[in-house]
Amino acid sequence: MTVPRPRGAALDAGWSGTAAEALPDDADTSVLVGRIWDPSVDGPTPVTVRDGMVIDVSRRFPTVRDICELPDPAAVVAGLDGPTVGDFGEILANTEAATRDRTRPWLLAPVDLQVLKAAGVTFPISMIERVIEERARGDLALAADIRHRMLADVGVDLHSLAPGSVEADRLKSLLVAEGMWSQYLEVGIGPDAEIFTKGQVLSAVGTAVPVGVLAASTWNNPEPEVTLIVASTGRIVGATLGNDVNLRDVEGRSALLLPLAKDNNASCALGPLIRLFDERFGMAQVRELEVSVEVSGVDGFLLEAVSEMTRMSRDPEELVRQLIGPHHQYPDGAALMLGTMFAPIQDRDRPGEGFTHKVDDVVRISCPALGTLVNRVWHAEECEPWHFGVRDLMGNLVRRGLL
Repeated sequence: MTVPRPRGAALDAGWSGTAAEALPDDADTSVLVGRIWDPSVDGPTPVTVRDGMVIDVSRRFPTVRDICELPDPAAVVAGLDGPTVGDFGEILANTEAATRDRTRPWLLAPVDLQVLKAAGVTFPISMIERVIEERARGDLALAADIRHRMLADVGVDLHSLAPGSVEADRLKSLLVAEGMWSQYLEVGIGPDAEIFTKGQVLSAVGTAVPVGVLAASTWNNPEPEVTLIVASTGRIVGATLGNDVNLRDVEGRSALLLPLAKDNNASCALGPLIRLFDERFGMAQVRELEVSVEVSGVDGFLLEAVSEMTRMSRDPEELVRQLIGPHHQYPDGAALMLGTMFAPIQDRDRPGEGFTHKVDDVVRISCPALGTLVNRVWHAEECEPWHFGVRDLMGNLVRRGLL
């Protein structure tokens, strides 16, 4: 059994990657925004990254939310000037919690007042895995048997099935008749998407810090996802990477335990930066993205996979319309994680038991257009507690004369 590393203990150097890995391949032509913790003002500061340097834009925009509410955020940010905080690579290197110099800036999750939302069961393969979770009720060995039988019984190309279509309704009738219907299949092929609250405002963690799984969980995994940044109007203004950490055993016991499976300390990671939409990067490019994930363990285990956005069963803009509109408003906008086709079944310890995290796993979620989000897995109970809430942010901005 791996013993959790006490908070503050030293980690091996460089596990969180370099600036070149963290930034998009075309960073020199990307419009990038994020946040740092600035010890000189004892609070978070919106920044843009340009030519490898981190520029403070808080005097114009005290929150990232304010930037995202602009009619054309990328055009404004591209022309912004402000004091240079430092080199992005040096700030990234100072972000690792165990080796951090708290007198110098470090990176935070790139969103602030936006609500943290996630869409589930948006890829057919993950839909099947959710059904298996539900039927196995957290039993890894039983899951392997159900997976084999269910895929044989369904016998349909789910990738080509449009949710809410006549064909989807026909499949629903077939599954009901076979006693195989599930609430996960309902949101996977039915007209209404599953969109849930992933975490509370300001609770997301960024790159180069631990993500958390509950110590009691014995079946869990990362979920590498593209995350859309949505303004209060419903307009999509940018994208970043996300890790929708999931406790499969908890959700498998009951879908009503989704909040416990999804919303724990450090269970939502976003970053490293938001890439704002401009003439070079927008929804057309998002629809074609491929997101890779690598999980490496101290036990020598290595898992690699790719999630292709082209294989989503629902269009991202449809998910945004179901999230926000006349039926529901978010005055400060939202960060919407789009789901993943990554549902790891590769055996780690014993045949038939599949994959689950171990303490100190390093998860790398990468996309050439968005960079790399890197996190080490700890127990949620041992991750840095979340104390800085909305009241703290407002008070800090007032003290700094920014509100």
